[in-house]
Amino acid sequence: MAVIDADAHVHECEHTWDFMNGVDPSWRPQIVRKEGEDGSTREFWSFNGNLRPKGGNVGKVTPAPARELTDIGLRLRQMDQLGVDVQVLYPSLLTAVSDDPAVEGALWKSYNRWLAEAWTQGQGRLRWVARVPLDDVYAATAELRFAKDHGACGVFMRSVEGSRLLPDPYFFPIYEEASALDMPICVHASLGNSALVDLLSQDRDNGNFLKFKLSVIGAFHSLLVSGIPDAFPKLRFGFVEVSSDWVPYVVRELQKRFLWKGWNLPSESIMARNRMFVASQVDDDIPHVLRYAGEGNLVIGTDYGHADTSTELVAHRKLAQRGDVDPRVVERMLDDNPRALYGISEA
Repeated sequence: MAVIDADAHVHECEHTWDFMNGVDPSWRPQIVRKEGEDGSTREFWSFNGNLRPKGGNVGKVTPAPARELTDIGLRLRQMDQLGVDVQVLYPSLLTAVSDDPAVEGALWKSYNRWLAEAWTQGQGRLRWVARVPLDDVYAATAELRFAKDHGACGVFMRSVEGSRLLPDPYFFPIYEEASALDMPICVHASLGNSALVDLLSQDRDNGNFLKFKLSVIGAFHSLLVSGIPDAFPKLRFGFVEVSSDWVPYVVRELQKRFLWKGWNLPSESIMARNRMFVASQVDDDIPHVLRYAGEGNLVIGTDYGHADTSTELVAHRKLAQRGDVDPRVVERMLDDNPRALYGISEA
């Protein structure tokens, strides 16, 4: 059995943007330093004056050269220490960084080439989820083909992309190409609308639960209510870093809503029928969730590189030690299910 970490992170660094060839040099992010009230100095990315924290969510036990992929050997050695065979890499910049879609497109194309370089050096153990330029969906499909050929195993999309929700027909060419390439749509805790980020950032925790968790759960519901999995019958969907404890509530709500509307309700598991996968956390009520998700649709990740409520670097070991999850199901969550979600054959 292999252990596949379904949610690990990289931290963008200056080398991330070294592949921005042929674009306006002013688009390249710059590092700026600001002194806080306590006298400490913090680093930020400046995207033409729009600031985003650099390393705002850093797991101190993961060394910077490993987080930033400047030392691939170190990253692989730490994976060995953790007992992880393959990591699926997600970004750390999760909100919109520019109101100009052309700028965002150039940034994420560079990001993809950075990850492609890491995959080449990573002996097949560093798989990654591609970011695509959404100002031109047909350019995005070409970018997906590059990504697929260079180790990508999913398509990164935020719960809201600009002014569009994920069922918007605008995204259908991306869904068609992802389906043809056997790449899932991966909705990681995120939000791609600056106005919504500002609106939802008003509580004491900066709105992180509303912005990054509930918006993804809403995307799960919205895709199903809109019939997107039926429209793309080979396309898979992953919902990552939002726990899985919400699954029973949402599945029951969907069942009642479909009956109320008179829509056809599949007799089998809603998640299995629609190829929806959810990343659990090790402290979830997994036996209860399994009743609604089914055994084949839960995966688990470590949130490697970060330090927040989702982080558990030895999640895979703790899952096996729980005692209330059948070892056969544990094996599926660690190996079979992430293979199925990400289309990973080797490991």
